[in-house]
Amino acid sequence: MAETMKAALKTESGEFEIAEVAMPQISDPHWVLARVKVAGICGTDLRHWKKEDPDLKSKIMGHELAAEVIEVGSEVTNVKPGDRVVVETLLGDETCDWCRVQQYNLCPNLYKVRMRTISQAFAQYVAGPAEKFYKLPDHVSDEEATLLDTFSVCLHAINLSGIKINDKVAVIGAGPIGLGQVQLAKACGADVIVTDIVDSSLKLAKELGADAVVNTKNQDGYKEVMEFTKNRGADITFECAGGPSMPVTLPQATTFTRIGGKVVIVGGFESGKTAIELDWQRIQKAEIQLIPSASYSFRDIYPEMEICLELLAKGKLNAKKLITHNFTLDDINKAFETAQDKEHTHAVFVALTI
Repeated sequence: MAETMKAALKTESGEFEIAEVAMPQISDPHWVLARVKVAGICGTDLRHWKKEDPDLKSKIMGHELAAEVIEVGSEVTNVKPGDRVVVETLLGDETCDWCRVQQYNLCPNLYKVRMRTISQAFAQYVAGPAEKFYKLPDHVSDEEATLLDTFSVCLHAINLSGIKINDKVAVIGAGPIGLGQVQLAKACGADVIVTDIVDSSLKLAKELGADAVVNTKNQDGYKEVMEFTKNRGADITFECAGGPSMPVTLPQATTFTRIGGKVVIVGGFESGKTAIELDWQRIQKAEIQLIPSASYSFRDIYPEMEICLELLAKGKLNAKKLITHNFTLDDINKAFETAQDKEHTHAVFVALTI
């Protein structure tokens, strides 16, 4: 086997350069080496696009991927060479109190550990613990499987929300996370209204089951949500836009939400402190719960990614409709441009064939 592989390395200016780097190794008898087949570009990746960050220079990024097992350690029993797999890229230090109870999404060292091991999708090979590799059914394609990380983030938020049948749910943001949230909320028996500023994304939300959609660039989101909920407000609002939108969308989420309701914060923040003005008196007097949701891990005894894989395999989640573009790894910069300019490209989920 070759000693090097092709990878897209982050530049200091925030774009990518293609280079040959050292192959990952099986460093433990319980580890697996896999050939990456397809990787995805998510909102977290886009927040670092063309952003100067010396800490990421020459790093391999990417955390949504499907792969083929190439080699396994001597103690691995769940997968074998030749198996098609989806790879869960959340890996904590496996020593802290949170990892001990399978809440590794909260591990204080999560990003440091995952980014130097299994969270390196924009490369030809990846290695990590065998329990992070889930075998794919034949009828689930590599492209579809790449969306399982996104769906798992959505499922974690659903599990934190305490959603009930016939709940009135608002979803802010119709990107991959928001569209996954729509599908899972509908699967739970909720009525769902979705807001965004891109018509093509809202059209897709309707196709995936949303009961109502609102373009807040030219419609009054609050008015539409109130009408949808008989002037009560949403039982649960999922904020799924995140990033630079958060100073607008998080306050919006609290106004959409009824007295005694919940706001689940799914969209990601930039690192550091973010100043956001909220009507704290109303939030307190209305006992509106703000629930942060971070990645995913387990629901009780079940890995949330495994749950999503079963839902996808049974046809209860639709990944195909979300995949709008596919590029090669060599064209990764063009892929990122396409993913970011979704108003013109109508991009939702952009895949990379490695």
